[in-house]
Amino acid sequence: MPLPPPLPTLPELPQNTTVLAFLRAQATPPCREGESGIDAWEMRTHPDLMERLSTLAPYGQLHAAYGVPVLAYEGVAAAVALSMRTLLLRLRAHPPKLAEAAPRPPLTGQGWQAVDAWQSGLVSAEAERRLSGALRGALEEARVLLQ
Repeated sequence: MPLPPPLPTLPELPQNTTVLAFLRAQATPPCREGESGIDAWEMRTHPDLMERLSTLAPYGQLHAAYGVPVLAYEGVAAAVALSMRTLLLRLRAHPPKLAEAAPRPPLTGQGWQAVDAWQSGLVSAEAERRLSGALRGALEEARVLLQ
């Protein structure tokens, strides 16, 4: 599997403390040369999900944090892509009409919502529209945290 392109590291901002602690606790030690990795950590997100995140939110900037891609607004985390199916979105409430993914405590108890990244119960175009809208909302939440 080809290595993903290098991503900037998510900054250690106060607004990122909780998400960075969550990701650090699950991180696998740095990968060896030739293995798939992100920011020198073992990659814990399927490349298809990483590509989906950047396709759904081309206006956001992808960062890396402990082996996972993180969509951010000016360095503040807005969405995290985990495993093969989960998007964690920085939102106060679960986005309407989107299937949930398995909760990821403690984040899903602290202003983050777990959403199925593929929404297989919806027509593809509708799933993309709803997910893109939820990601815009998460980026707006991150923007508000900078004020």
